[in-house]
Amino acid sequence: MTLARSFSSMSNEYLTPKLLTEELVKRMWFFSEVEHKQDWKGGTLIVPFEGNPPTSIAFNSLTASNDIAEADFVRGEVTTQIKATHSLIFNQEDLAEHDGKIPESTFLDVMERTVGPGMTFFKEALSHQMMAGPSVCTVTAEASSASGLYTLNRIERLNKGQKLVLKDSGGQVNVYVTAIDLNTDVATFSLSRGGAAANLSAFTIAQGAKLYHPGGETSTFTSMRSALLSSTNGGGSTLHGQTKTSYPYLQCINLSGSDITASNILEKLFDFYVNVRKKARGNANKLVMSYKHWGSCMKSQQITKGGYKVISDPKRNEFGWWETMIASTSTGESLSLVAVQEWDDTEIVAFDKGSVKVYSNGGVRKHKTPEGKEFYTVRNTTGYQYIVDVVFRGEVVWHAPTRNGILHSISY
Repeated sequence: MTLARSFSSMSNEYLTPKLLTEELVKRMWFFSEVEHKQDWKGGTLIVPFEGNPPTSIAFNSLTASNDIAEADFVRGEVTTQIKATHSLIFNQEDLAEHDGKIPESTFLDVMERTVGPGMTFFKEALSHQMMAGPSVCTVTAEASSASGLYTLNRIERLNKGQKLVLKDSGGQVNVYVTAIDLNTDVATFSLSRGGAAANLSAFTIAQGAKLYHPGGETSTFTSMRSALLSSTNGGGSTLHGQTKTSYPYLQCINLSGSDITASNILEKLFDFYVNVRKKARGNANKLVMSYKHWGSCMKSQQITKGGYKVISDPKRNEFGWWETMIASTSTGESLSLVAVQEWDDTEIVAFDKGSVKVYSNGGVRKHKTPEGKEFYTVRNTTGYQYIVDVVFRGEVVWHAPTRNGILHSISY
């Protein structure tokens, strides 16, 4: 007979930090690719990089001693850990048998039904923040904003009951998702959980209306898009405290993809890759793209009838990304194409995984109270609830953006 145990002891055993971090890595392409250092306890993190190498070369003579160019090493720094939280709630009535105890079999069943989908959602949120930037999605049409309806560019990132921040240049407001239509890309929003549709006509496309996770509108990780795009193309003007234009080492190779179409995408990607390999200082051997562009590449490979060939069968990771190798039959160059669910359609990145690291304080961990408890009890008239908060404290640090390339302004 299985012995009943307390929520505390079972939570400690079955919801360990190691389990949570491993789950996150498996479910997240970005975490799976880059090195993750989990010993940053906070404070200023120094990010040194090479401003310029020693460049004095002369023929038939030595460079004058007072004219030798010294190597310049620059100190960048990250001063703040970004904190992302994911909260789980368990109802006593869902856990307890008729004798009021929590049986292990019931606990494990509830954990499986709660933690799995919850970690998937947390993974997607973190992955999108670390790659594409702070906003969850963008308003693309004001379906009926006076009735709380908006058309969105990435409707699949929303869930019913989810709390978000609707923000544009005129202000912001907390909203709750009350309905989602995946076929029309329209979501309905209320100003309270489970409330009536709200009049949101003050928030418009013209004012750049977007949706964010609470707090994400002001604080988020240094994203791939922010780090690699120049300020002219929508990225940040500085990186880790230094101005990008002051040092080639901080400049990713930016090229316009405005002329890309569904039929010429493979040709353009090979041209892009050649330019990146010529200018970049690393090994950007993976092209990271959205599923839309992946589909265009697969279709184009068939249409071009011999211009390109797949040299490794597409492999689908069980947690949501595809990868394959395609070669040009004319040049012999080969590209690794990666389709990532969290990436947007507007850019494609030539990625060198050695150019970036994730630093954190212990990875994904459960929050502990000063008494050492890893859950918080709430007493309601309808029964007890147990809240478990999962926390990630860290930042994405780009040590060498110049090793990468990015195609921007893709709009076909």
